[in-house]
Amino acid sequence: MKQAIVDYGLISSIGSGKTETSKNLFSEQRSGLTPASLKNGKKSYIGQIQNVLEKIPAGFGELESRNNQLLFNVFRQIEASFEILKKNIDPKKTGIVLGTSTSGISDVEDAFIFKAENESFPDNYHYKKHEMGSPSEFLAKLTDCQGPVYTVSCACSSGSKAIASASRLLATGVCDLVICGGVDTLCNLTLLGFDSLEVISENKCIPFSKNRDGINIGEAGALFLMTNQVAKLNLCGYGESSDAYHQSAPAPDGAGAQVAMEKALKSAEISPEKINYINLHGTSTIQNDSMEAKAVNAVFKNGVAASSTKSLTGHTLGAAGAIEAAFSLLCIENNRVPVHHWDNEADESIADIKLIESSSANATVQRVMSNSYAFGGNNCSLIFGDNS
Repeated sequence: MKQAIVDYGLISSIGSGKTETSKNLFSEQRSGLTPASLKNGKKSYIGQIQNVLEKIPAGFGELESRNNQLLFNVFRQIEASFEILKKNIDPKKTGIVLGTSTSGISDVEDAFIFKAENESFPDNYHYKKHEMGSPSEFLAKLTDCQGPVYTVSCACSSGSKAIASASRLLATGVCDLVICGGVDTLCNLTLLGFDSLEVISENKCIPFSKNRDGINIGEAGALFLMTNQVAKLNLCGYGESSDAYHQSAPAPDGAGAQVAMEKALKSAEISPEKINYINLHGTSTIQNDSMEAKAVNAVFKNGVAASSTKSLTGHTLGAAGAIEAAFSLLCIENNRVPVHHWDNEADESIADIKLIESSSANATVQRVMSNSYAFGGNNCSLIFGDNS
């Protein structure tokens, strides 16, 4: 299978847009992680976006939130391409599928603080701000999309699964154009929630290191314009699985992750040797990195260049699969792969994988796999490629 990625936009703590992001993604020094203090007093690092965000236009009322503001800023990057595409497509055949896990929760937190101090919610508060459907509803109103509009919310693979869902809408003929991707913004709910699970690190995360001790949380957004054409950049295949091993912990044997990768390869009709680079899920937790290394080692027996970019952006949760899909496309467009940022101390107790030590400007990057794994064993692997 091949479906076109006509255009895409992205924003994270390492930059906004393709040019700024590429510069920092392929740097051997740049990280978007900055020190932060959680509400409970614990120290950590977060991947907070530093770019000045354009405000949402007037008229969106209850849909105005920082999460949707982030989404609006990403859409602005692909707006010109969308306007050209939509001229020849029935609005009822244009769909939207987005992934998120926080939606507008940060705005709701502020509203409850206001209520505690003033005995009433602020005038601009509305429950729609924190509904999971809010980002998709906002984007549909912004674009006058009249086709299927919905949100996928299955934690850390939401952004990837939104892309897989878009692929099915195109393949079945339900849509001729789909805007898909993911967006998540920082909030205390997730920061304190993950800390309650004892997986927040006080240091910068170091995926696959023997010294790894947890994740850093970040925020990001990425959008893709997908059609049934074949273009310079394409979604070549996807694979999904659900091992349902545990509510939050991954299956230690990596079976679910392995199945997702194998299904993606089958969908793309290629062998493992055709993959030039894997963007690993690589959260920097003891369990996740161990199982992913085992799964990658089982599928790619001859090894494949790989790295986790969460040491640059933090774990962006519902947006992780989308932002890392965008990183994968940048790799293909630039013929470069991102360095694996860590302390260079390998964990000899886990399966050996080929972590990238330096970013070569002369790499051949035709096909990239991006892995995303989530609570409940919601696994998704995507494969992107050029038109070769």
